[in-house]
Amino acid sequence: MQLPKAFIEKYQTLLAEEAEAFFQSLEKGKGEKAFRLNPIKAKLAPELTSDLIGNCLKAPFGHQAYFGEVKGKSPEHVAGLVYSQEPSAMIVADVAEAKAGERILDLCAAPGGKTTQLAADMAGEGLLVSNEIIPKRAKILAENVERWGYPHVVVTNHSPAELVAHFPEFFDAVVVDAPCSGEGMFRKDNPASDLWEESTPIICQRRQKDILLEAVKMLKVGGRLIYSTCTFAKEEDEEIVSWLVEELGLSIEAIDRQGCSHGRKEWGSVPGLEGTVRLWPHLQKGEGHFVAKLVKGKASEIFYQDKSDMPKKNKKKRQKSQKTPRQFSKEEQVYLEDLLARFPFEKTGKLVRFGDRVYYQAEDFPDSQGLKLPLPGLAIGEFRKNRIEPLHAFALLADPCVEKWPRIDLTEEEWRLYMSGQSLPYKGQSSWVLLTYRHLPFAFAKHTAGQLKNAYPKGLRFV
Repeated sequence: MQLPKAFIEKYQTLLAEEAEAFFQSLEKGKGEKAFRLNPIKAKLAPELTSDLIGNCLKAPFGHQAYFGEVKGKSPEHVAGLVYSQEPSAMIVADVAEAKAGERILDLCAAPGGKTTQLAADMAGEGLLVSNEIIPKRAKILAENVERWGYPHVVVTNHSPAELVAHFPEFFDAVVVDAPCSGEGMFRKDNPASDLWEESTPIICQRRQKDILLEAVKMLKVGGRLIYSTCTFAKEEDEEIVSWLVEELGLSIEAIDRQGCSHGRKEWGSVPGLEGTVRLWPHLQKGEGHFVAKLVKGKASEIFYQDKSDMPKKNKKKRQKSQKTPRQFSKEEQVYLEDLLARFPFEKTGKLVRFGDRVYYQAEDFPDSQGLKLPLPGLAIGEFRKNRIEPLHAFALLADPCVEKWPRIDLTEEEWRLYMSGQSLPYKGQSSWVLLTYRHLPFAFAKHTAGQLKNAYPKGLRFV
């Protein structure tokens, strides 16, 4: 890989004697692959999990994270037991220290690495709003969230400014893994280095400030902002943190992680920058990353030039939402109760209907009027004529309750046949059943006429 000339000159000046090792790591170094376990599903399938991790070395950030590679068409991937993620990227959610019962926003969330890690740390309790502004990427995000199986996650598709009216000073923590110049991904993504220009970091800095201004408006006073990039540029790292302190009144909370490098205090303008973290590819395993934790100390009124522009709580936006909740008829209530009696699921949230589908949604999620929701919550069932059928996402639920569901454990050969769209011969009574492989749930099937009729989504089947 050929690094841009202006990039080399810049970091020769900034890094001095470190520069040569830094350039060598980008030009000739090799990135590491890693994955995280889904802690609830790991407990459901302990033997499969043990075989999976084998002698893998622990990755440094996040619970149950390991170095190694997982294939995309493996049972553990398609059933949401694992999430493949670059090891340095795991530090972002790790620093957020999400807790059960909190309200958290992952503002720039696709493809879903941070969201799945945050969801697991929250143990399925509270509310996690996972947002992506680009519709195609929001769809990928929703698919990964469904596979992970945590019921308290809602996926939205908005710009940060559009979200503020729905969530003013609402969240305990906001995670902003900001769009950046991507210098930390140069050896992983050659187009990133080809597109880099000397002005790129400053252009990105302007966009990051716009995003962060809106992010802070959605953070409670005393709430924590986790800001991260995958770039080395001081303009997008220490200078942005300095701006958050000087202009928006946030304070830096020092991050304590072993094996990490400190932020460079000489690259910013406020005290405490050494409490931020940098990951350098010539010093740590993984790609380049920067992360900072800050605490909001002032109410959001100071961020508005005109107080008449301040969002009011519960104020409905005029634009039509992508999905509008509907009421259940008495007949539908009966169908739903029968489904949940067979597949019991006890949570403190609410059941909502969008179109013909029923979703579980966290209790704290506000009125969805005006919100675009690629995923309104955990998809449980779909109403058909005179019945309701369980949806695939419900089979992927990460909750110990699934151990009580009626199930059939398939062999590896049966699993492969089912994943390719085939039905399987199986004696027994007619009913919906959960299918598992080595005790790991992965799908529903309609058990009827001596067969397990294939209900696996056609778009996900193996060809």
